[in-house]
Amino acid sequence: MRVALFLTCVNDTLFPGTGKAVVSLLRRLGCEVDFPAAQTCCGQMHVNTGYREEGVRLARHFTEVFAGYEAVVVPSGSCAAMIREQYLRLVRPGSRGAADIAEVVPRVHELTEFLLDVLKVEDVGAYFPHRVTYHPTCHSLRGLRLGDRPVRLLSRVRGLELVELPAAEECCGFGGTFSVKNPAVSAAMGADKARNVLATGAEVLCAADNSCLMHIGGTLGRQRAGVRVMHLAEILASTETLASTEAVG
Repeated sequence: MRVALFLTCVNDTLFPGTGKAVVSLLRRLGCEVDFPAAQTCCGQMHVNTGYREEGVRLARHFTEVFAGYEAVVVPSGSCAAMIREQYLRLVRPGSRGAADIAEVVPRVHELTEFLLDVLKVEDVGAYFPHRVTYHPTCHSLRGLRLGDRPVRLLSRVRGLELVELPAAEECCGFGGTFSVKNPAVSAAMGADKARNVLATGAEVLCAADNSCLMHIGGTLGRQRAGVRVMHLAEILASTETLASTEAVG
């Protein structure tokens, strides 16, 4: 399958390792992965802040860039939800680009959806010998309704001990521009989430959105908690320890 990676602007700017992990993972599973260099932002920040026309232009641009691919994989529940939920509402039926958007949007998949629903793979061959807890981000949980897909994938990772996060479904407080407009509330919500993470005794906090991990990770870092944050793709792509163990054996 020929797949396009939509990395998202947050990942491209701040977390390029997530993109590398997605490419490594998908290639391991037999996909041909392209990274269209013309890709930009999905437009979520613009639309959420009231800049609708700018969001429409970005939706049309996204469609032009990713037309022709069998699937578009997005390692972000937030951006995938923006494309799937908002694009068809932004562009009026019959207007320029509406038909193209309607054709491309159904081929856009959040990473765990693509692995389980399209590739039909639950064991991706990963090895990660650490104690991990998972935070279901708001867009992945309430928008895309990913359900237990991320947990099913994590449970099949060799060596990984998955521990349940208390009050997992509560928002971390980031919310994109929410954290800018309501910093005190955002910080309090982040502190609650960090406290629950520490209660698990986990070495690693995992999620499907780096924006939320950045927020929670910042709180954990200021507390010198010693808990790493990692995107789900980085854990699923991990095999190096397994390879070295097999070599020794």
